[in-house]
Amino acid sequence: MSQIKRAVSLYSLQDKYARGIMTLEDLFSFLVDIGVEGVEFITDQMMQGTPYPSEGSLKNWDRLIEKYNLKPVCNDIFINTKLYKNRVLTTKESVKMLVDEIKLANRLGFDLIRLVSMTPPEIIEPALSTAEKYNVTLALEVHAGMSFSHPMTQAFIDVMKKLDSKYVGLVVDTGIFCRRHPRISKNYFLGLGMNPEVGAYVDNIFDQGLDPLQYFESRTGNAHVFPEDLKKLFRSETDMIYAIFCSGYENSKFEILDDYFPYIKHFHGKFYEMTDDGAEYSIPYDEFIAYLTRKGYDGYVASEYEGQRFVLFDQPIDDLGQVKKHQEMLKRLIQSTSR
Repeated sequence: MSQIKRAVSLYSLQDKYARGIMTLEDLFSFLVDIGVEGVEFITDQMMQGTPYPSEGSLKNWDRLIEKYNLKPVCNDIFINTKLYKNRVLTTKESVKMLVDEIKLANRLGFDLIRLVSMTPPEIIEPALSTAEKYNVTLALEVHAGMSFSHPMTQAFIDVMKKLDSKYVGLVVDTGIFCRRHPRISKNYFLGLGMNPEVGAYVDNIFDQGLDPLQYFESRTGNAHVFPEDLKKLFRSETDMIYAIFCSGYENSKFEILDDYFPYIKHFHGKFYEMTDDGAEYSIPYDEFIAYLTRKGYDGYVASEYEGQRFVLFDQPIDDLGQVKKHQEMLKRLIQSTSR
């Protein structure tokens, strides 16, 4: 039986935090106020000194968890292989960094780490014994633009299947299930002067039941090469940048997860724009939650708002309102499918 639970990634509220409008405690308080069960954290962004934070930072975290009674669900980490200007990190250095992140995640109460999509797969096996010791699962994010067909994602999956450990798995981002290109993104680029024909071109790709990666590959043989008829519409650099951005939204069937479902540990409930009727503009969450229910999923779906990047500089960011609406939608859909 499905036991879908709800969380919020604090990535959703990074603008309020980075600008000093809300403290970490303010964010926790907001999550409790809207009835959130769990929190997804980004230590690199919101805990100074990571992966070696001060005792003061650790004690403050303990205080917040105890006071607000939020479940630490997932810790998002970044193995920054380009830490230096003149070279990438060696495998040994990357393994050491991952080992230290595992220990910190355990100290903070997390039993799941989200690995960013570009994480080198060769560092997983050397760190596995530490993950087992500290009871922390390592899960690669399957993200739009780098979904299941991407070579690096497949390389991780090969390692995951080889190790066949409950401590290695996947975090799936629902941006791979866009049925329409995010309207908020198109409007943002139109505000920057994009040729409207470029926006209409991308919308038409989704109208055909495809996504730009599929469409570009079918036309050019390479998912990252623009078709000539699209390039002819470019009037400025903004047009080209929009075309690059559009490859970050995929239009996959939910069944793409079937073969990987035993390995899925967590979902990022990506969303860009909650509409006035309580639905997400691009992603059919009613169908998604129904699919998870049929599959008996018993983990978390964490709201991950990404619409803040598409707000013009002189406009307010309604991240709090958007997260609240997304949580209300998830709660309604989960309750309706569990009856």
